[in-house]
Amino acid sequence: MNEIDANVLAKANVWLNGNYDEDTKQQIKQLINNDPAELTESFYRDLEFGTGGLRGIMGVGTNRMNRYTVGMATQGLANYLIKMFPGRNDLKMAIAYDSRNNSKFFAQITAEVMAANGIKVFLFKELRPTPELSFAIRQLGCQSGVVITASHNPKEYNGYKAYWEDGGQLISPHDTNVIDEVQKIKDINDVKFTGNASLIELIGEEVDKVYLEKLKSLSLSPDLIIKHKDLSIVYTPLHGTGITLVPRALKELGFENIHIVEEQAVSDGNFPTIKSPNPEEKAALEMAIEKAKIVNASLVLATDPDADRVGIAVKNDKDEYVLFNGNQTASVLIYYLLKKWNELGKIKGKEFIVKTIVTSELLKDIAIKNSVECFDVLTGFKYIADIIKTLEGQKTFIGGGEESYGFLVGDFVRDKDAVISCCIIAEMAAWAAENNKTFYDILIDLYTEYGFYKEDLLSITKKGKSGAEEIQHMMDNYRKQPPVEINNSKVVMIKDYEFSKEIDVLNNTTKKIELPTSNVLQFYTEDGSKITVRPSGTEPKIKFYFGVKEALNSKADYEAVNEKLNLKIKKIIASMNL
Repeated sequence: MNEIDANVLAKANVWLNGNYDEDTKQQIKQLINNDPAELTESFYRDLEFGTGGLRGIMGVGTNRMNRYTVGMATQGLANYLIKMFPGRNDLKMAIAYDSRNNSKFFAQITAEVMAANGIKVFLFKELRPTPELSFAIRQLGCQSGVVITASHNPKEYNGYKAYWEDGGQLISPHDTNVIDEVQKIKDINDVKFTGNASLIELIGEEVDKVYLEKLKSLSLSPDLIIKHKDLSIVYTPLHGTGITLVPRALKELGFENIHIVEEQAVSDGNFPTIKSPNPEEKAALEMAIEKAKIVNASLVLATDPDADRVGIAVKNDKDEYVLFNGNQTASVLIYYLLKKWNELGKIKGKEFIVKTIVTSELLKDIAIKNSVECFDVLTGFKYIADIIKTLEGQKTFIGGGEESYGFLVGDFVRDKDAVISCCIIAEMAAWAAENNKTFYDILIDLYTEYGFYKEDLLSITKKGKSGAEEIQHMMDNYRKQPPVEINNSKVVMIKDYEFSKEIDVLNNTTKKIELPTSNVLQFYTEDGSKITVRPSGTEPKIKFYFGVKEALNSKADYEAVNEKLNLKIKKIIASMNL
């Protein structure tokens, strides 16, 4: 038997001798006797409550998602709420959960701990999309909210995302302040597990109705939906929460020819029909595309387990289904929104869109041409929510998105929303059909008008302590000796978000970047390429985002220019010795 680290054994013994349930203690004893490696993984550290909340593998131990780690996180959040709203006896919290294993159980624990701390809880009685939780916080006048989800992680994982009263995920200073409060909970006996049942109110349909009414108000082409109500749409929720609202929302908007991938409509945290419930991955859409071929669908939609992100597939000019990446979907979405807003006379000079710094520059070009302001924010949808909050009452948010398949239209939700996105994307398909075009044609039109923008991502994994040091060494080197040229094109601008400075290399001038600090570097070259370098915040990886551009004179040139851009990205990677 492998020898067990003394610190790990000591932490396990605290649980064996503490106020923990008997089943938990039996599982720990089993690990001590039969699986020291798993015991070590379960207890070698505490599961970190990060800026986005908790995320980890489910099981017993301090480094796992379980009743006790969720309870301690919730007690810390409750303590912070009480501290931030002194003297208030009417604090309110909304809680939702997805289809993952134990999600309902963790949601109930969260509700009971909050209620035990005197906080009124609105708990969704059944699984609901994450964006509806964001909506419920605002609709019900809550000070905070929690959704139990691990997004698109493998089935072994679950997570806990915390929100503030604006409906957005926690940002500074609340994120770090909540972390401090959670870290103060050292003993399980500090957690109030026994709730006041009278403070927990179950919610569901009444919130759904208001949310769906608001969603329908976002429609810009209701007449075209009526005309093209038979547009063939295939939808898969990938065993997640999207099944509760997406088909209903599409039908209430007016679409009548919706084909659901029934095998994946069963809410199941084991995700039995897919390797990964991630709509960014081609394999996740395979069953939906097969169904699309049978029913001759114009559009394929797939949402992740908590229904905040959406992947799409459409037919190309060869009648083959092709997947859109997040940049392409975001670009077509913003193009449609701004075109319709202009047609309807809704552009008054105070409108804006938001994108993240690693999302395609095409969005900014579309905004400029339509006299709409475009804001860049750090990676993470919480920063998009923060801009909306900051400009509330001054300017009108039209839409926004990020390359990782998260989009939002309208401001009544403050997180990425796949339910809204599915509806507006379907409406765009109807708009394209009205113009005798396909969704794919609209993308090509966009490239012809603005230039062919192509993006790619390279992730390099560097595990362990030595890997983390190597990643930091790479970042340090890029700062000390930034490239003068990339792929034989001069670097003309450098943005360093850690030191909040934008350097105009040609004029040797510097200006301040008005964003929170983050360990991110961007290099812009003379030929219009953009290279972003950032260590991942959640994985042992350093990520390189590449954005390149060429003119596209006609649809006939698409394949040739696409190949040229693919080659350009390969040459950039080679020139950076990656």
